[in-house]
Amino acid sequence: MKIHLLTSLLIILLTSSSIAQEHFDCFSILVGKGATADGSVMLAHNEDDWGDRIVNWYKVPSLQNKAGETVTLKNGALMEKPNRAWSYLWLEMPEMEFSDSYMNEWGVTIASDACMSREDQPELTDGGIGYWLRRAMAEQAKTAREAVKIGGALVQKYGYTSSGRTYCIADGKEVWMLSVVKGKHWIAQRVPFDHVAIIPNYYTISRINMGDTMNFQGSADIVEYAIKRGWYDPKNDGVFSFREVYSDPGNLSNMGNLVRHMSAINALSDRQYYVDDEFPFSFVPRKQVDLKMLFDVLRNHNEGTPFDEWKGDSLSNPHQHGRAICSATTQYGFVAQLRNNLPREIGFVLWISPFRPCVHPFTQWYFGMDEMPDYFAEDTYREALGHHWEAIDNVFEYAPRNNFLKFVKHAKKVDEHYAARITAIQKRIHDYENELINKQETFERSMVTFLRNNQKMAGKSISDYCAKQVEKSLEMIP
Repeated sequence: MKIHLLTSLLIILLTSSSIAQEHFDCFSILVGKGATADGSVMLAHNEDDWGDRIVNWYKVPSLQNKAGETVTLKNGALMEKPNRAWSYLWLEMPEMEFSDSYMNEWGVTIASDACMSREDQPELTDGGIGYWLRRAMAEQAKTAREAVKIGGALVQKYGYTSSGRTYCIADGKEVWMLSVVKGKHWIAQRVPFDHVAIIPNYYTISRINMGDTMNFQGSADIVEYAIKRGWYDPKNDGVFSFREVYSDPGNLSNMGNLVRHMSAINALSDRQYYVDDEFPFSFVPRKQVDLKMLFDVLRNHNEGTPFDEWKGDSLSNPHQHGRAICSATTQYGFVAQLRNNLPREIGFVLWISPFRPCVHPFTQWYFGMDEMPDYFAEDTYREALGHHWEAIDNVFEYAPRNNFLKFVKHAKKVDEHYAARITAIQKRIHDYENELINKQETFERSMVTFLRNNQKMAGKSISDYCAKQVEKSLEMIP
């Protein structure tokens, strides 16, 4: 493999330089409808956070709120609830402010990636909005485009509390990136119909065209504010680039971001890139993307690149070396498969790998589940918000029966002898995933008829089908 001279120097920097955004390791792949093998929209995501965590899994029904009813945001602001909140699947991580993921009854699916901005004078109203931003979008939006409008309006009203973040938002038709900056500025771009977009933990939206409302939304003063702050000089700096102007400068050169971005693009693109190349916002994949391709990327440890520091070392594991897409901090991975040509109960599905994608299979969690498998939540969905911010000293004592922690313990055991065990483990999980993919069409065809004749019983059947998959994945971890 050809290596640029600068790339050789950067290999050294990968291990010797400090990482400015330690623990910000989330990663997403956004795939347009025209770029997938089955005509679905796909959103793949690894959620990464530091420390031992649990993930609670909930199915929240559609809820009717009283007129004028409000919710108090974390820092004190009052936000009015919608008259009706849509039903959604909710992946909740207690204590964490920016780690939950959602898929609602319209297929609107939301995850996020931290992106450090340079903003040091944020405008916040009543403490601003953080945790509730994605939840509000999930409760209110019927499309990804509408979610962007809702999210942007909330940022402009309250101001965003974190340094910066990009929300990846998909439905069965479109997929968008919504990049927010601390304070009241934001920009959003639609991923083209036949393109794939990759985002680690820096902004990837570059050139913008606010006159093209089909593909862009954002703050009206996004350029003028940058000029006012002295971040951008239109006479000397050339074409405005959101990522270059609004990013924390060190974030764009962060090797953990560059290497993960490069590894994912090279896995899916016909053109091969190096860390010192300029990566595109999006690209046409070398072939139509399918589920297994995305599973493989979410399991990537920089294999086949100069940045594969593990290289099969029998005395360690790939999660001890540098930053990779599948890392020591990964808490769960998912691929959302969103199809509008099927009933929502089976058309919208999260393929979820609990904790570590490289050692745990992706199994189906259909939106049509009427209940979650046993022991995958510590509370009911009604109680969860009230306990979300409670401190957890020891997660294994806090949730001893939570099945998610069985995956955590298993992955840590595998890491002790990774080289000796990984080949057999990955063959087993690949065989199981192939079995599920091969059975998918038959199962969904049967459910179309069932949903038409007995929707209540169909919900139970879908729940049972998903629960059996989870039981099998638990049986695969000794």
